[in-house]
Amino acid sequence: QVELVESGGGSVQPGGSLRLSCEASGITFSMYVMNWYRQAPGKQRRLVASITNGGSPEYADSVKGRFTISRDNAKNTVDLQMNSLKPDDTAVYYCNADAGWANYWGQGTQVTVSS
Repeated sequence: QVELVESGGGSVQPGGSLRLSCEASGITFSMYVMNWYRQAPGKQRRLVASITNGGSPEYADSVKGRFTISRDNAKNTVDLQMNSLKPDDTAVYYCNADAGWANYWGQGTQVTVSS
């Protein structure tokens, strides 16, 4: 059974930081590109950051310079460090594992940025 379990969401003031973590089980983690998506109320789910099997990251323009994605293939985890958070970052954040032939989602974790 495949599971992606996110943790680390919460509420923070603008300018603050949060670190999201996703632990995967039931997959050969190193074979998957790992992604973080987010979905704000009334909006489409959008890709925030990706990291390849080899550790090469990519970011949406809206988070470049503020967010950092990292992975630990030994622990089957992918993290998203979020700094300088803005109210527009408020969303449910989802972990995603993509191998082309298979694609899995976590249940999501809420991030709220508000003063």
